[in-house]
Amino acid sequence: MSQSNPSFAVTPSDHPRSAQERASILEKPGFGLHFTDHMVEVRWDKDAGWHNANVRAYGPLQLDPAAAVLHYGQEIFEGIKAYRHADGSVWTFRPEANGRRLQRSAQRLALPELPVDIFVESLRQLVALDHDWVPSAEESSLYFRPFMIGDEAFLGVRGAHKAGYYVIASPAGPYFAKGVAPVSIWLSTEYARAAKGGTGAAKCGGNYAASLLPQQKAQAQGCSQVLFLDPVEGRYLEELGGMNVFLVYKDGTLVTPALSGSILEGITRESILQLARDRGMNVVERQVSIDEWKDGVASGEITEVFACGTAAVVTPIGQLKGEGFSVGDINAPAGEVTLSLRKELTDIQYGRAPDRHGWLVRLY
Repeated sequence: MSQSNPSFAVTPSDHPRSAQERASILEKPGFGLHFTDHMVEVRWDKDAGWHNANVRAYGPLQLDPAAAVLHYGQEIFEGIKAYRHADGSVWTFRPEANGRRLQRSAQRLALPELPVDIFVESLRQLVALDHDWVPSAEESSLYFRPFMIGDEAFLGVRGAHKAGYYVIASPAGPYFAKGVAPVSIWLSTEYARAAKGGTGAAKCGGNYAASLLPQQKAQAQGCSQVLFLDPVEGRYLEELGGMNVFLVYKDGTLVTPALSGSILEGITRESILQLARDRGMNVVERQVSIDEWKDGVASGEITEVFACGTAAVVTPIGQLKGEGFSVGDINAPAGEVTLSLRKELTDIQYGRAPDRHGWLVRLY
């Protein structure tokens, strides 16, 4: 297959779910619980490059026990959604940006870089067969999980000479079933999400594995997410376990931690920055200390805090808790800027507002 003309072989599943089964799942899909009838695979090896692109029935992967991913964690992934518009068409949001980020992640993990046009076409090919799985309920979507693994069978610390790229998809219901609600966040001071010079800017499983233990502690404290500080001084905001963070100041300034090499460059983060600039807001990317957050909320200088990511889009943060302190109010309503930015972004994604930046790409 060539980069300029990616060609996929298609083998429809001989055991797809019935329309009744699918409708039952789409009524209450949850998140990441159910998967569509098909999946994408594209193979790579050091000599042949990318080849054997295909769409086939969803099913287990067969891995050699010595596969590199099982021993050295050579794995990366993406998260991106498809949205059904009012006319029944299916669109996705900024897939080229996700494709480029997958390339950056691949480079950091010594995996092959998948051409962006093959990335976008893989989504289109999957939706061509599974478009009936894209929900139409309000704030629902089809969540794609593209991922790549090094699967050469060997035991030795080097980049694998064989790899597989896959895409699976899962229908997703509204993240906030009862309306957008503020959440509590737990400050982790014992653990760091990623180290300077590490893999924090890549979207790889190891970063998320490192967040699971502090996430458990956060949940034990009644919080839904964990906040990590910088790995050098332990003073500056980095990100949550899987979301970027923003602060709104009383003068209207929107502030988010500057990319540091250990923060994931979120597509939703970048989109919110652009929408805020479009409004004429003062947008600042800089270091933000945890004391600035605590003092700012206490004094009223910081009026809103929110997190953002593909799954929830924008999540208001009502309360920050840590060892021996708590700031904010979990019962306070979500802020005006938070809600308006969330609405503007989702209106674009679902085709309810003009797409001024050409972010939407039609899949079906």
